[in-house]
Amino acid sequence: MGTAQGFAYAERPDGTVVITHHGRAAGTLRGGRAAEFLAEVGDDPQLVMARWTGNYRRGNERTARQHPRNRG
Repeated sequence: MGTAQGFAYAERPDGTVVITHHGRAAGTLRGGRAAEFLAEVGDDPQLVMARWTGNYRRGNERTARQHPRNRG
């Protein structure tokens, strides 16, 4: 699986965390979720941000490609 690229995050003074992907807002975390994210982001920031925003591969792409609706 490839690594996610293009994610960044900014922590605001009020404790809110804004996650961006290629400059566009991908998610906003507040309160406990923001604190949980900040505690976890040290490991692999790109992958953690992709997971928290839902922007990562789920493993079902091959199955969907083979569905009769998606065949050429």
